[in-house]
Amino acid sequence: MFTNSFWALMPAVIAIALALITKEVYSSLFIGIVVGGLLYANFSFTGMMEHVFVDGMIGQLSDAWNVGILIFLVVLGSMVMLMNRAGGSAAFGRWAATHVKTKVGAQLATIALGVLIFIDDYFNCLTVGSVMRPLTDKHKISREKLAYLIDATAAPVCIIAPISSWAAAVTGFVDGANGLTLFVRAIPYNFYAFLTIAMMITLSVTKYDYGPMKRAEMQMKKAEKEEKKDKHEHATGLTGATDQPHPPVSEKGGVIHLVFPILTLIVCCVIGMIYTGGFFSGESFINAFSNSDASVGLVYGSVSALVITIIFFLITRVLSFNDCMNAIPEGFKSMVPAILILTFAWTLKSMTDSLGAAEYVAGLVEGVADTGVFMSMLPAFIFVIAVFLSFATGTSWGTFGILIPIVVKVFGGNMGNELMIIAISACMAGAVCGDHCSPISDTTIMASAGAQCNHISHVSTQLPYAMTAAALSLVTYIIAGFVRNWIICLPVGIALMVVFILGLRATDKS
Repeated sequence: MFTNSFWALMPAVIAIALALITKEVYSSLFIGIVVGGLLYANFSFTGMMEHVFVDGMIGQLSDAWNVGILIFLVVLGSMVMLMNRAGGSAAFGRWAATHVKTKVGAQLATIALGVLIFIDDYFNCLTVGSVMRPLTDKHKISREKLAYLIDATAAPVCIIAPISSWAAAVTGFVDGANGLTLFVRAIPYNFYAFLTIAMMITLSVTKYDYGPMKRAEMQMKKAEKEEKKDKHEHATGLTGATDQPHPPVSEKGGVIHLVFPILTLIVCCVIGMIYTGGFFSGESFINAFSNSDASVGLVYGSVSALVITIIFFLITRVLSFNDCMNAIPEGFKSMVPAILILTFAWTLKSMTDSLGAAEYVAGLVEGVADTGVFMSMLPAFIFVIAVFLSFATGTSWGTFGILIPIVVKVFGGNMGNELMIIAISACMAGAVCGDHCSPISDTTIMASAGAQCNHISHVSTQLPYAMTAAALSLVTYIIAGFVRNWIICLPVGIALMVVFILGLRATDKS
């Protein structure tokens, strides 16, 4: 009765609506999970309990991929705590203050680092957050703005990077065609990714914000003025940032005690990922990335980096062995909110999966494609459907897995058909957009964790920006369906974004 229909999406819709209305994410997600369990069990209480806790929560927490991500989160939290206690973060903040002297520079530096770390979105969120937080705090950039910059350079950058865990995922979903070649050809048509980057740069350079983000930034300015009057006031607490413990910080720490662990983490994670893809068994670097198991590779890399970091801190004598060991559980504690939200989000996704949300949406896409009359509008339709599905389920990879095979099938895997390339890219862009907007997306959750920002505050401030980029991307996909040339369409889309921001700024009287 409730499967393979619109009802399959209701648990996610209810959870997201409640989270945005109540500003409380844990209960909202749990209510959505319970609704999904009741629909699946036809309102049988015992059936609901078994489906929610056994099939759902326990099933998700026993999934190897999910466990790997949780271990990666915990290790990253421990590394961040180690860098803080060693004085590396504080030293980097002091160094950055002498080299990056403006708020604009701090935002652009955050964007640049996010673009450079294109290997994996989880890795991007937590690494950029730990590195840039001291700098953005120094320049009184709200945690909400930092979370947006992190989130907007995570998945959007990964989806246009040929060497990334995302490229590997997309390649694996393509049957009957060369997945990697298709991915590379689709990059210039990924309008949402490019327009999001253009939007961040334009907002930063013009020093303009709108919507809830503007209020968060104004609140930060107000806190800055109050802080000048009272040195004991903590500005970041006023923007909804997660309260963090203030452990003793080593006075011996330098910038190297942040840079070395981060570089070690990057190198180790790349090695870990290509190891799982068979690089050391004779596979090429590109093939190793395509075949990699990102979850396992990130665990190998992060644990190796943690051990090397502890040894480095002991050798340089910034922390004692006991201090290092005490920092590890503290880092674990700092990640508990993210782990709890992720667990609920994964469970909610399992509810929608069991109700047949994927099959329902796949039917919608095939219905649109079969009409044939609107073939030039197909990329725009696919973009909208992908946004909706990814937003409701909180997973862009799952959206790829549903829609990409359908699109390839519709076009018969004809690599010479430019419209198929545009449609594939629209699927990827829509999936990233929905994932970017969704409060139950794991990437969104990790961006909040990386910025140490209240999760719902991050979602509500980011949503108007993401929807702006989505609307302009939709317009660009409509144009692309008829023009079918990225050399024309991409500059038009970017120009639309810049003109929109400048126009909004010129008409804003507040």
